[in-house]
Amino acid sequence: MIISNITKLQKNLKINFKNKDLLNQAITHKSYDPKKNYEKLEFLGDRVLGLTICNKLIELNSSENVGILDKKLASLVNKKICFLVGKKLNLEQFILVGNKSSVKNKIETKIISDCCEAIIGAIYLEKGLNISRKFILNMWKEFIDDSNMIIVDSKTKLQEYSLKNFKTLPIYKLISNTGPRHLPKFKIGVKLKNSKFTFAEGSSKKDAEQTAAFELLKKINLP
Repeated sequence: MIISNITKLQKNLKINFKNKDLLNQAITHKSYDPKKNYEKLEFLGDRVLGLTICNKLIELNSSENVGILDKKLASLVNKKICFLVGKKLNLEQFILVGNKSSVKNKIETKIISDCCEAIIGAIYLEKGLNISRKFILNMWKEFIDDSNMIIVDSKTKLQEYSLKNFKTLPIYKLISNTGPRHLPKFKIGVKLKNSKFTFAEGSSKKDAEQTAAFELLKKINLP
């Protein structure tokens, strides 16, 4: 079933879909439809996003070493930036969930960022790499422009905070590793000396750790 305001979503994206089922799937959470949801499109979109931003960074920073490029890439393709892009697109107005009251808090963070990546995957399947690349570079322009500033990712920020205040490193714990080999899902917990564990999921251990660190930084009001 196609949502009634799919036309408005297309206007926000500035892209028209022939296959509107594909766009509909990109905004469908598994709680709404356990079989036809955005998870695989998110998996694909994450890779298209990474490839596009990686190519752009090399183009803009040909003299930088790989270590700096890696930090800039991590700062541009993480869940925080995808969330901000999702908010610019007002995705929370369109996402389909099974019970909005039970996932209200998540809609403001992880689901919006996941949906943003899923939409990139849908654009790639519908329009190909060139249109996907144009969409990403347009939506990420301000963040790419800012990437020439000193880059400090969430894990680094949390580590610096922990060492300064507690003289010890944050504690990361792998909670679970589920899903098939081609679509893994890692759940990571992170805590400081004086805190409880904060949990997050990602398609890689590194991504889950970054997201968990970002969520813990928000809890201690250190964005």
